[in-house]
Amino acid sequence: MKNVNLELELKTIRDKEKNSDLLLQVEKILLEDEISRNEISNQLSLKNEAINKNALVFDLLKTENIFHINHIEKICVDYRLRFLDSSLFKNNIPEEAISKIKNLEKEHQTKLAGFKIVAPSKAFHLLNYDDPILFIPIGNNYYYLVHKWGDEFNWYRKLLVWPIKNLSNFTITSILVSIIVALLVPENNLSKSVPLAPLIVFLFAFKSIVAVFAYYFFMMGKNFNEEIWQRKYYNN
Repeated sequence: MKNVNLELELKTIRDKEKNSDLLLQVEKILLEDEISRNEISNQLSLKNEAINKNALVFDLLKTENIFHINHIEKICVDYRLRFLDSSLFKNNIPEEAISKIKNLEKEHQTKLAGFKIVAPSKAFHLLNYDDPILFIPIGNNYYYLVHKWGDEFNWYRKLLVWPIKNLSNFTITSILVSIIVALLVPENNLSKSVPLAPLIVFLFAFKSIVAVFAYYFFMMGKNFNEEIWQRKYYNN
């Protein structure tokens, strides 16, 4: 009599059933899983702009994953991001995100739709007017965070886009830069020969900054953060 190797014994039992329904059952399960994942992928690529609510069991939701539209708007405006339909997202949705959607659907006994993503403009297929976070709507302008992936944003991104956050920020930035330019211009005898010379230099610098910005920013179809965070067009 030999000692029993449980692993080998388990494999022996399984192998005896290879000709039974075991393999068919496994194949069916895997096929159903693949079909389910494909359905989720297809749903992510569909336009769901009209869907603003999913039937979820409130007691099963994680409070830390619930966000109001105002919270999403603030982070989009601060970091110059867009909050758009997942059908416009041009990068691949990771398998981990699909798995989380599948688990949510199973847990809440429902089919999810209306997917939204927060990401930089370059991550979307923006339409001509002529590091991402996946959300689903749960009603009353509240959204549930499903999955986050990608790299973290650089700490200075918020500072870089602060001047173009809105018109007020741009005006303040233009004034500060104009003051610095005026202070850097050597006075010499300029103040004696030209009355209010520093003020004239400041006004000239301010006018030049605004003109250059208007040409580059607006003529290129750009706009302030507060205006674009939910727009699906790149030139409006």
